[in-house]
Amino acid sequence: MLYRMDTVIAGNELESYYAENENSFYLTSNIVRALFIKLPVETPDLNRIRLLYRSDSQKDMQELEKLCFQFAEKFDDFNEDWITMDRLMLELNEKITDQENFLKRNSFYEVSDSASVYLIKINDFRLRGSLAPFEYVMDDIKRIIWNNRRIEFIKNLETGIYNDAIKENEFKIY
Repeated sequence: MLYRMDTVIAGNELESYYAENENSFYLTSNIVRALFIKLPVETPDLNRIRLLYRSDSQKDMQELEKLCFQFAEKFDDFNEDWITMDRLMLELNEKITDQENFLKRNSFYEVSDSASVYLIKINDFRLRGSLAPFEYVMDDIKRIIWNNRRIEFIKNLETGIYNDAIKENEFKIY
């Protein structure tokens, strides 16, 4: 008998699992979609960069990218991917103790030290304890579904082998 496990997971299956198991997907940390820029303090056109990073215009974002690729020590655009606020804070030279308050009050944040200027633009956020966005947990859901299939496959395989052995009278009890 031939046994195969289905490894293809359809998008609607992921969404169904998410909807049916929402209680399993509450955030344990604050997450953000953000833009992070670290520039040397002596960066030319620093004021222009400050202006551009606050803009929502696609043209301005393209100009910002060009300037950042030229001058920035670090330029991370996390607008498509959710990241934890803790990960973002690792980039800063200062500790933000009340992340929830920080996120509620700041869309733009700038801090500097003797060597660098740090710019953060928070485009979206979700607070600890709220339902995680589907995109944030999608990979986890894939792993859960795959593992559930794997467990079911192994059970079916064991049962199938056992039943085949009974049918063919090809097993011994020790």
